[in-house]
Amino acid sequence: MPIRALWIFSHTLGKDGIVKFSRRYPTVEKRAKAFNRASYVGIPEDDDLLKSLLHELGLTDVNKTFVEYRDNCSRIRKTNVHTLSVSEGKLWPVLAIENDDFIYVCLPLVEQVLEPQPSLMNINSISEAFSLLSGAILFLNSGQNPEAEISSKLAQLPLLITQVCPLGSPLDSNLIGLHEVVNSSAANQEHKSPSWRMNRQKGKSQIEVYITEEVISSQYDKGYDSDMWQVYGTVSCKCNLEAISPNVTVSLNLPANGSPLQDILVHPCVTSVDSSMLISSSVAIADDSAFNGPYKLPFVPPLDLFHLCFYTSQVPVPPILGFYQLTGEGCQVQISVKLKLHESVKNGFEHCEAHIPFFNKGHIKHFDYKVTHGQLELSREKSHLVWIIGQKFPKSLEISLSGTVTFSAEKHPNDPVDPICVGNTAYVKLSFRIPEYTLTGCFTDQHCIQYFSNVKPKIYSSRELISSDYYIWNSKAPAPFVSRSFIT
Repeated sequence: MPIRALWIFSHTLGKDGIVKFSRRYPTVEKRAKAFNRASYVGIPEDDDLLKSLLHELGLTDVNKTFVEYRDNCSRIRKTNVHTLSVSEGKLWPVLAIENDDFIYVCLPLVEQVLEPQPSLMNINSISEAFSLLSGAILFLNSGQNPEAEISSKLAQLPLLITQVCPLGSPLDSNLIGLHEVVNSSAANQEHKSPSWRMNRQKGKSQIEVYITEEVISSQYDKGYDSDMWQVYGTVSCKCNLEAISPNVTVSLNLPANGSPLQDILVHPCVTSVDSSMLISSSVAIADDSAFNGPYKLPFVPPLDLFHLCFYTSQVPVPPILGFYQLTGEGCQVQISVKLKLHESVKNGFEHCEAHIPFFNKGHIKHFDYKVTHGQLELSREKSHLVWIIGQKFPKSLEISLSGTVTFSAEKHPNDPVDPICVGNTAYVKLSFRIPEYTLTGCFTDQHCIQYFSNVKPKIYSSRELISSDYYIWNSKAPAPFVSRSFIT
């Protein structure tokens, strides 16, 4: 979604602000007039806008710190979106972020009338404007000595903004990644490129697509505590193409029994999205008629590796079901761990480990155990056990560990402590990675990737499932985090 204007102001308390960067988009401004109609408010001159902004942020009138309409208790500022009083009326929504001695400001396009004021959640350009400002902040603060390099970076900013936001339409926010491109690509250009896109193809043409799914889980093995699990997916791309303005379409596919993708969030470079892809939400009631692909994403790729989209999914079962019991008191406890790999999950791991920490009990002095698969090791700190499961579960898909752990009676300053895991409240944390597999079944077919380039590129695709915050809590003690099912 386009933006109407972009500014960077410098300001020190007690002094007048200075306009360091300003970019307006007349074509977007015409669209704003058409969409906003009678509620349209024009953009004032930079100095007038800066004065109004400083007043709104409370950065002027040093001797007058309280302004009734701005600072009274009925008006609590919750976001970085502001309403500025200008000569033509109220200018909204103005996104302003203060960072060090700079104020980064952006005015997104709202494709509807402004009265009554629409919800920020319904304005897609807000998130893109925030991403663009975040990229500018990271760029100006990057380097070993940002303060000394600030002048040169501000001088390069106009060209960078032209590339990442041509004609007011944000395509990327990675200004740091474009820094070297601007300096190196001009001398190697065989064809004249438009000013808003530097062509820096190096080596053979290729398209890379990576699908990464992270699964989180909290399991309790209690009838009144509901186990919880959720999948978060990221699709990353890198395109090295000869075309000046390449167009690529990536299709995400699901098998017949795959779990529909939800909460899809796409990169600004995506040129169009089927509305049916965006309807499915993780907070809505499950519906058998939910859209299940293919999820087609046409885009003009940025120059570096980027995240094409993010998604979530509600899979029917977690990949590994767990059971953990810890009993005993004092310097000796008994533990029992059982793990079962679900039959639908690929039995091929890059690594799979179960970490069993012990807090507030001192160092481990001795442990006796029996394990049906893998091996058990003591950590270097002597504070937790590591069950190395390996790359495969046995044919039964079930493994178990039982034993007795004895702790030293002597206390040391570096003994592991935790404010939550007191008494017998404890957990097992799983860490694993399954290459070339996703829990939802999501994949991309190399033959279905469309591109418009002078040279046929080589296409790479891969996918993986990794664990993240995968906990199995002791069923014999209270669990601190409980996620209960929605009651419908």
